[in-house]
Amino acid sequence: MEVRAVTKYVGISPQKVRLVIDQVRGKPAEEALAMLKFMPQAAARPVAKTIQSALANAEENFGLAKQDLYIAKIVADQAPTRRWRRFGPRGRFKPILRRASHITVVLAEREE
Repeated sequence: MEVRAVTKYVGISPQKVRLVIDQVRGKPAEEALAMLKFMPQAAARPVAKTIQSALANAEENFGLAKQDLYIAKIVADQAPTRRWRRFGPRGRFKPILRRASHITVVLAEREE
């Protein structure tokens, strides 16, 4: 049984989010939440919220226990990039790219 949760348009670049999700991939869900709670990175909070959402989906919709779930798959994909212009010297402009990401978490039940 697999349970999904997706958070879209998170205002952090996918490269920064991937640094955090690489630390929790394959871990039990509750242990991953404990790790994320103490991480200093800004991306840890939206990743933790997505995992909590997947846990709630598993309990409410499928009747699974929290203790049996682990992170089977977790990815951070690129969302649309917002573009700004900042004007520079001599009539030029410097583009500012505000990158965003989509976080997808798939939890699976541990087979014993």
